[in-house]
Amino acid sequence: MLRVAVVGSGPSGCYTAQTLVQCDPGVCVDVLDRLPCPYGLVRYGVAPDHEKIKSLQSSLRTVLEHERVRFLGGVRVGGPGGLPVERLREAYHAVVYCVGAATDRRLGIPGEELPGSWSATDFVAWYSAHPDAADAGFLRGVRSAVVIGVGNVAVDVTRMLVRGATELRPTDIPQAALDTLAASGITEVHMVGRRGPAQARFTTKELRELGALPGSEVTVDPADLALDPVDPTALPAVQRRNLEVLRDWAARPPAGAGRHIGLRFFLRPVELLADGGRVGAVRFERTAPDGHGGVTGTGRFEDVPAQLVLRSVGYRGVALDGLPFDPASGTVPNAAGRVVRDGVPSPGEYVAGWIKRGPTGVIGTNRPCAKETATSLLTDAPALLGKQLPEDPVTALRAAGIEPVPWAGWLAIEQAEAALGARLGRSVVKLADWDALLTAARSA
Repeated sequence: MLRVAVVGSGPSGCYTAQTLVQCDPGVCVDVLDRLPCPYGLVRYGVAPDHEKIKSLQSSLRTVLEHERVRFLGGVRVGGPGGLPVERLREAYHAVVYCVGAATDRRLGIPGEELPGSWSATDFVAWYSAHPDAADAGFLRGVRSAVVIGVGNVAVDVTRMLVRGATELRPTDIPQAALDTLAASGITEVHMVGRRGPAQARFTTKELRELGALPGSEVTVDPADLALDPVDPTALPAVQRRNLEVLRDWAARPPAGAGRHIGLRFFLRPVELLADGGRVGAVRFERTAPDGHGGVTGTGRFEDVPAQLVLRSVGYRGVALDGLPFDPASGTVPNAAGRVVRDGVPSPGEYVAGWIKRGPTGVIGTNRPCAKETATSLLTDAPALLGKQLPEDPVTALRAAGIEPVPWAGWLAIEQAEAALGARLGRSVVKLADWDALLTAARSA
């Protein structure tokens, strides 16, 4: 039997495990995660009001309940207090790292470290109940917010900033985040991109949701649309549909709604300005098309008031102790998923997902990526099977001081979250800290 460890239980990890056990009846897979909960960004990155996307957990659950797949939560690999990569390799014929892109890109401008300036990743982790997140007072004293970026994550955080408590109450959002958002004094959110509307990365479905929020209105400056030189007929279908939505909003008269979302383009952040020891405004330079698909600065500046700034300009992979890493791309060097050390594929080491290809694509993009890696691993299987392994990898984990959370522990967490929802008169409500999660898991 070929014994494989998959590090990471998000979509790329689950799709890798699924391909391995479906293609070869002689493979068993342990899916390891540093959290006691599975599903990765599907649980901790998808906005709580996107219940259709979150329902993907059901198909990932089917993978993790396969008779030759075992979930082991609470297992940190690499880093302080984590299981060294070398020790993990000793316990399995092969290891596939599906650890994603754990940090965000920076703006690299003055004032970025001011209180009130955060990554969208931090904000998402808070309202998604990630146990590493804390209520950092994101919305305390905030009347106006600026979201820098024009992708789907930027749309998500913009929507969550103005979404009413009535719409969020039926979701699994943690109670503290629900209470904070319900009491928020935000009346204005600007979502800003440095290039034009035709280059925006959001998808039309997510964009349209902004215009359907009760008590809110969306505005677009017609001048931004006119400045974009791109011929709409030459654009892919998604961008064409986006422009149609933006044109419709630009043509509407002001509605005087209680909350206002302004979509701004051709503005490049150059500095965050302080006010009373925290961020008070963002200084933007107006940009213009350079004729080559990019933009150039015009030397004209505009200050946009904001007590909260969320940057959403992309994710970035983080080096894992014991694995090679390319800092330029934020990925592990690989050939068709095989980890490459000093120009040569390393036997028994593989990667899939964002740590393999970079933070690109949507959830479904992970499926062919995982299939390629699993195919490489199964091709190598005859050479890997000669390796002598301990009787059970869990023994090696316990010897390293790690007591993994089994699938039954995760089921106990689910039960505790359902019970919490019942007590609060809501549906399932996520547990939001390590102590609560581990207490529930250990009750199994």
